[in-house]
Amino acid sequence: MIALLRQLLLLCWLAALVGGGAQAQPTANRNAAPAVVERAVSHWTRAQVSTWSALLQRHSSEGPDLLELPPDLAPPEAAAQWSPALLPDVRARVPTAQAQAPDQVELRWYRTQLPAGSHAPLALYGPRFVGLSVSVLARGPGEPWRVLLHHQSQERDRRALPLWVPLPTAGETGQEILLAVPVAASGSFAVPRLWVAPKDELLPEWEFRYWMQHTAPQAISLTLAVLAMFALLMWMQHRAETSYLLFSLAAFGWVARNLHHYIDPPTQATLRAWYWWMTDASLGWVLFLALLYSLRFAKASSKTLISVLFAGVLLETLLNLPFWVRQADTLVLAYAITAVVGFVGAARLLQLAWRERREELVVMTVTWGLCLPLGVHDLCVLAGWAWAEHVYLMPATALVVVLGFFYAVLRRYAGKVEEAMFENSQLQISLDVQVDAYQVQNERLREAERQQALLIERQRLMADMHDGLGSSLLSALVAVEQGNMNQEQVTEVLRECVDDLRLVIDSLEPVGHDLVSLLATMRYRLGKRLQLSGLKLEWDVHDLPALPWLEPPDALHVLRLLQEALNNIVKHAHARRVRFVTRDHSSYVEIRVEDDGNGFDIETVRHGRGLKSQIKRAKKLGGKLRVESSVGVGTRVSLRLPLERAAARPDQQDPGPSLHSGFTGQ
Repeated sequence: MIALLRQLLLLCWLAALVGGGAQAQPTANRNAAPAVVERAVSHWTRAQVSTWSALLQRHSSEGPDLLELPPDLAPPEAAAQWSPALLPDVRARVPTAQAQAPDQVELRWYRTQLPAGSHAPLALYGPRFVGLSVSVLARGPGEPWRVLLHHQSQERDRRALPLWVPLPTAGETGQEILLAVPVAASGSFAVPRLWVAPKDELLPEWEFRYWMQHTAPQAISLTLAVLAMFALLMWMQHRAETSYLLFSLAAFGWVARNLHHYIDPPTQATLRAWYWWMTDASLGWVLFLALLYSLRFAKASSKTLISVLFAGVLLETLLNLPFWVRQADTLVLAYAITAVVGFVGAARLLQLAWRERREELVVMTVTWGLCLPLGVHDLCVLAGWAWAEHVYLMPATALVVVLGFFYAVLRRYAGKVEEAMFENSQLQISLDVQVDAYQVQNERLREAERQQALLIERQRLMADMHDGLGSSLLSALVAVEQGNMNQEQVTEVLRECVDDLRLVIDSLEPVGHDLVSLLATMRYRLGKRLQLSGLKLEWDVHDLPALPWLEPPDALHVLRLLQEALNNIVKHAHARRVRFVTRDHSSYVEIRVEDDGNGFDIETVRHGRGLKSQIKRAKKLGGKLRVESSVGVGTRVSLRLPLERAAARPDQQDPGPSLHSGFTGQ
């Protein structure tokens, strides 16, 4: 998507480039010949020009009354004062200090005739005037003058607006059309060719010219103002990207350069001088900032060049200050310095583009290659050296520059996106390699843990069998060798050893943290022995929640603890029945083994090894052992196990069993 957008933007840039470079200067209707014009010159003072302007202004504002001009302010009447004029009539700019009699003004008169018999609506069109102001008057034979157009004297030549004046019909007597253009003595001016033709023939030409000279620069300036705000906001979010700031400043500078296209100059002379200084000086800074922006797309450094360009632009700005005593036409000189700065910067760009072959630099170089010749063209138009009727082309080239800049920015953005995608792919590859290595390492670790668990389990079983089954067999073997055990006693010992072996085997079976399944297996293993001992088994076992911590070693502790309780009942209680009970108490579960045997007095009984073993196993399970008994009533052994078992601390002391005399209920 970014590549497609980049290609479309490049095509638009190329179209604007070709269209801007090949744009022919518009001239009026190609089928109509320019009007035949005569010229006369009157030498006035500035006071006379002010009086003349006031008369025309009052006539324009108060109504269509005929204009009565004093003889000293009237155009020449003698035919000898008039001579054919070859338009365009141009005087190039000269140094201000060479102007003679600064109070003197030339009133340049240009007249043409509307032939009699024409009744079609006509118009007067002129492409571009350079002077103080332009006034248009008309009269019939023997009639006073009528004011058709009057511009205030505010140096409006810098707007370079085309002239458009609807003319009265010639009628049967004809009309004389007079143009008055006051200019400073020895000052520059330009009067273009004039066309007098039907309105519908001239109107498209005037509209196009007005659009080129006024509307298009306004639209471009508005667009640049919006883009400048956008770039400024982007820079505020990404302060490291100074390209956004440079583009924003350059765009705002161009808006200031074209200020005269949408804001009239101040009427006060000093303010007007500073107004024009700001618009003129801003061009150099726009050029400098645009060059800085372009050079940022190069890898090579150009610090020395940037310093030289900055000095040139600063010199141009200082030369054009309005309070200097000018020994030369500083405006033309300043613009010439700006052109030199542009050519030097463009030459450096061309060198870098040829050396680095980067697409952004190529685009920037081609853009500058178009803009600089057009800038020279505008300098020649401004100075009056050539092309007096041409349009200033630099405002139009701003569109080409913006498209070129945007293409370069988009190209850099796309490059960074591609670079980020490549880096991400490399990171993904590296991550995959690390994940594979981690998985291999994890498999090795799991295998080591499994082997370690097997070793620990093997050691536990060996120790348990050595302390339990092995000890019982060894004691029985010694007793048999010494003749202290009869066959029935040996049988009992062997039965206990078989039961103990079965418990060890059962503890190795996966119970899934289910205590009820473990008790059911124990019932199956020990039920026959209880039956042979004459005990009736009552099974009051309810469903219990799973114990997440119940593993094979814990299961063996539970089984041995309950086995010890059953052994005590079989050997010592003389009971008739034994009852297994389970209860769920939310935070813990309870297993009880109850008998109706002889019981014992807890206060006087001596704690044997069996009870100590039960206490030790209960502690390892994180539970609590409770023994309740009374003489002649029976005994109840209660094991309480938590649902969630906390890790035991090394310094945690065994509180001992809870012993109570007597018990009631369930």
